[in-house]
Amino acid sequence: MIKRTLLIENKASISTKNLQLIIKTELRESTIPIEDIGFLVLDNAEIYLSIPAMNLLVENNSALIICGKNHLPNGMFLNLNSHHIQQEIFRNQIEASLPLKKQLWQQTIIEKINNQGYLLQKITKQKNSFDFLASKVLSGDTSNMEGVAASQYWKTFFDTYDINFRRERFGDYPNNFLNYGYAILRAATARALSGSGLLNTLGIHHKSKYNAYALADDVMEPFRPIVDEKVYEIMQKYEEQELNSAIKSELLQLLTGTVYFKDEKSPLMVALQKTASSLQQCFTGNRKKIKYPKLWNLTDTE
Repeated sequence: MIKRTLLIENKASISTKNLQLIIKTELRESTIPIEDIGFLVLDNAEIYLSIPAMNLLVENNSALIICGKNHLPNGMFLNLNSHHIQQEIFRNQIEASLPLKKQLWQQTIIEKINNQGYLLQKITKQKNSFDFLASKVLSGDTSNMEGVAASQYWKTFFDTYDINFRRERFGDYPNNFLNYGYAILRAATARALSGSGLLNTLGIHHKSKYNAYALADDVMEPFRPIVDEKVYEIMQKYEEQELNSAIKSELLQLLTGTVYFKDEKSPLMVALQKTASSLQQCFTGNRKKIKYPKLWNLTDTE
């Protein structure tokens, strides 16, 4: 089932009754079944959210995302007890060997570089060497092919636009669009990992002691190009360089976009659950590879 993504930008009161989320604004009152909600994004300092409503959302494994003054996602609430064998899964994750984590990171970076290469070729209409870079990724990516690929990728990605682009977390337009998209992707990835009983704080590569979502930051890497593509399309559609409701809504639609596994296609938010489940199985020894989808239907373009 595809869950709904709700963006609330106006002053509102959010409560619950009979397992329904009740959203009251100055203009209207809406009622939505809690079980239908996958993501609730709150982007107004005058939103009231009741504790019972928050608890029901968390129990339903809905990601509750709060935006800061810059209108970018700033915090997130997730269920910490979302799997029936939570402790066993945590233990497997904590005790995972270094060689296993290095192999998982190698798989992840290969997928990311291949996706970047395909998208860059799609946009520039020119062949590139990203398949070669992907073939050079070692266990743990000790040769930093991820960094080499990123440098080449961003150097040409926005060449058709009259901007001097530099990819930075707090950089100029269109970094603001990218950052919003990545933050939503991060939240969706964290929700999927939590739903599979995994501990988001414990990454396979990212290790900062200040990062509560290190594993989400790891697993989302191959999915980033789907955000890049959407931002590229938005820039063709809008002259606006600041985040507005229309642009945020388009970026939120990424979660219901279609991606492709070998024998099936799936909405992104569902695909992330399949990827998270496969990672959990890697930690238990039941799988050797993370199940990442293809972001595009390559058979239609080959």
